[in-house]
Amino acid sequence: MARIETMESLRAIYGAPKGRSVAKQLDRLDRHCRSFIALSPFVILATQGADGFGDATPRGDHPGFVTVADDTTLILPDRVGNNRIDTLSNIVERPGIGLIFLIPGVDETLRVNGTAVIDDDLALRSAHMAEGRIPATVLVVTVREAYLQCAKALMRSKLWAEESRVPRDRLPTMGEMLKDHTRSHEQAETQSEMLARYATSLY
Repeated sequence: MARIETMESLRAIYGAPKGRSVAKQLDRLDRHCRSFIALSPFVILATQGADGFGDATPRGDHPGFVTVADDTTLILPDRVGNNRIDTLSNIVERPGIGLIFLIPGVDETLRVNGTAVIDDDLALRSAHMAEGRIPATVLVVTVREAYLQCAKALMRSKLWAEESRVPRDRLPTMGEMLKDHTRSHEQAETQSEMLARYATSLY
């Protein structure tokens, strides 16, 4: 086994991209990208911190919660979380960002790359209010690349197929796992207790 450490070695294995895989890349959001984003309730954000480590985090809300301001601008509200602010901290250090939008039942995904800034403008935040709560900040993403990703990965994983659903009890409860991870001696929160707590703090 040998490490592949140069682009020449890598391309010797994979060859050059061609055809639609290259031609489909856009430098802005067209009507198909806009439609995809409007139907998407879930997006994964990828950023990188000053330490060089990458970080990927999920964001979800009602379909279209990420809004298209114009052909090269996306607005993404930051809902209530755990205040680790890993993604936001990374963006302060390095503004590059990658997004993957998913639509339940659709095997294709939409990839968007660009740069992001954190904005606390009240009017912008108020425009993204949900359940009576105004987000603390929004991400303003400047789009540099956008392209539809083919269905192969989701087809192989059968992500949306009913037979792919995993019963929740195949894993310990989140409370049990967190008890182990934090080395806590307190009683583990039950799954029903966690769901009840989340229901009051989603926004």
